[in-house]
Amino acid sequence: MTQETPTSPVPDPRVDVDALGVPFLRQRGEVRFPSRALAARPEFQRIDGQSMDEHRDRVFDQLRLLVQENAISRAFPRGVGGGDDHGGSIAAFEELVTADPSLQIKAGVQWGLFAGAVLHLGTEEHHEKWLPGILSLEIPGAFAMTEIGHGSDVASIATTATYEPETEEFVLHTPFRAAWKEYLGNAGIHGQAAVVFAQLVTRGVNHGVHAFYVPIRDGADFLPGVGGEDDGLKGGLNGIDNGRLHFTNVRVPRTNLLNRYGDVAADGSYSSPIASPGRRFFTMLGTLVQGRVSLDGAAAAASKTALQIAVGYGNQRRQFNASSDTTEEVLLDYQRHQRRLLTRVATTYAMGFAHEELLEKFDDVFSGAHDTDEDRQDLETLAAALKPLSTWNALDILQECREACGGAGFIAKNRFTALRADLDIYVTFEGDNNVLLQLVAKRLLSDYAEEFRNLDAGVLARYVVRQAGNAALHRTGLRQLAQTWADTGSEKRSANFLKDPQTQRELLTDRVRSMVAEVADVLRGAAKLPQDRAAALFNEHQNELIEAARAHAELLQWEAFTRGLARVEDPGTRAVLTWVRDLFGLGLIEKDLAWYLMHGRLSGQRARTLGPYLNRLLNRLRPHAQDLVDAFGYAPEHLRAEIATGIEAERQEEAMEYQRLRRASADAPVDEKVLAARRKAADLERDRPEVGAERAPGRVRELGGQVPQRVVDGH
Repeated sequence: MTQETPTSPVPDPRVDVDALGVPFLRQRGEVRFPSRALAARPEFQRIDGQSMDEHRDRVFDQLRLLVQENAISRAFPRGVGGGDDHGGSIAAFEELVTADPSLQIKAGVQWGLFAGAVLHLGTEEHHEKWLPGILSLEIPGAFAMTEIGHGSDVASIATTATYEPETEEFVLHTPFRAAWKEYLGNAGIHGQAAVVFAQLVTRGVNHGVHAFYVPIRDGADFLPGVGGEDDGLKGGLNGIDNGRLHFTNVRVPRTNLLNRYGDVAADGSYSSPIASPGRRFFTMLGTLVQGRVSLDGAAAAASKTALQIAVGYGNQRRQFNASSDTTEEVLLDYQRHQRRLLTRVATTYAMGFAHEELLEKFDDVFSGAHDTDEDRQDLETLAAALKPLSTWNALDILQECREACGGAGFIAKNRFTALRADLDIYVTFEGDNNVLLQLVAKRLLSDYAEEFRNLDAGVLARYVVRQAGNAALHRTGLRQLAQTWADTGSEKRSANFLKDPQTQRELLTDRVRSMVAEVADVLRGAAKLPQDRAAALFNEHQNELIEAARAHAELLQWEAFTRGLARVEDPGTRAVLTWVRDLFGLGLIEKDLAWYLMHGRLSGQRARTLGPYLNRLLNRLRPHAQDLVDAFGYAPEHLRAEIATGIEAERQEEAMEYQRLRRASADAPVDEKVLAARRKAADLERDRPEVGAERAPGRVRELGGQVPQRVVDGH
């Protein structure tokens, strides 16, 4: 059960920015702060306008700088100079996104994927042989898993590694064009070796996908049998030399098999500590979950950066005279602007709290503190749930921030366009988001089925009756009627219902459970159908399953946010952050309001109250908007956007001072509307002196002040 947050009101709450920043840096500040310091240094930052080749060279040089700064070995064993700090390593790497996403991803390819595969899939012999060179960048490498023809379907890749006992070698071969390894960082020009995933065949038996260490280049030239192409210019991340590889009967020693989970003896016999081929496959892939974890964190970091720029600009830029004839409105005072940005601030806080919990789970598993099969499955499911939401949200946040800054947001020096282009690929990195959510959905179905596996008939019968009763209650509208009766004439009562955290939890949880239950009921018995009919039945409900998984991931974020609230000690900060949590949770309910109405979970009365209450929350949060984004903790060196330097405030002050002096000047031109009003007042005073004297001064002031008599007289 989620820990409740204190609900006692705090009069006129204020945000302690430093205290609010603590939850995002807790237990990781010792690595986040140094990594942020590196990201703030010019030599680690992107230079806009560079050619692709120049950008690639710069990023590769930056990798060398990371080695010199001893910033890349935290996750590795102490025996090779590492720190055995798995969570700290991810936390440090994701901060590099503020310097240049190309740097963050290329570092992740080299030391997360390539080195990580050797570390987690290999044995001590492999560690001693290759890790020192990989860590020092003496061996730049690629992670060659994805094939053009199968994408996220790793189990079906076509590259083979066939063992020959007479030479004690594996022969790697690409049988057709669609089996080329594709989208590989470091494969275009820099990679000297690769961890290649292939179907292991020995003694005529295919034992499934395994990983092999394969040298691919000698300097700039491919080794015999290895071929490839440079992917060239991409939509973003052009500091990374992505490319494709293929193999024509390339031979590697038997010992180049990364054999932690499966080994081949000299005579060709195969052995594995995991008997089940399916479980073995998922165990091997599960060791590489760090990529999804780091993308989740990097997406949150990029979102914070964008919002810190956009909210700061919205607090300075003025547009239109709404409440004053002399002073224009600050953009963030407009309700629509608050809807655009503050709702996304709330989403980013939820992403941040959820990522911290994911990072802790990752560290627990990989440090060995909690490393059971169940722990690993939970970690994989959590990463597969959160990575899609954070990467999708990042694109949405970057686009909305760009638009909220108008034309200035489209200028390259204000960062939004480049960040969005670079993060676009995150939604398909490490697995397409929809495929990942399908994995989550299958886990939800499995857990749902597990609840009833050992229940007796009596319990099952009671469950069926209860479900039937609930369905009848919702279908007949009795629940809605009860809500409406309780709320009749009281908007406040409806609002109190919605802002209650237990209500939010129940609504979000009920949606997930109901969606899973509906699909589970339909799919019950599918295993007994012929394969084609079972597949067709599943496909008919695939979208519902993915929507259920997405709702589940949103619930995970809300739960993490609520737990994070309990750790905020300052009362004023906690009060403000509670409003932010409510804005996030009720925003999710508003997004899916049609579902809640159609399924009888909310009455029309309460549904109508939701929008106005969200607007009230926005109004409460408006004074704290700058503090909320400043708490993300990024300095001007991280933001590097001209509109985030205070230049807009200077421009607005200059404009207001100019207008003030202009109004005070006797020689200033007169606005046509003011002149017309003055003449009308003069005419009225001549015709009806008692009315004109009463109305004219106020009307002239309303339109901008006094008009010299010489102008009225036509001089």
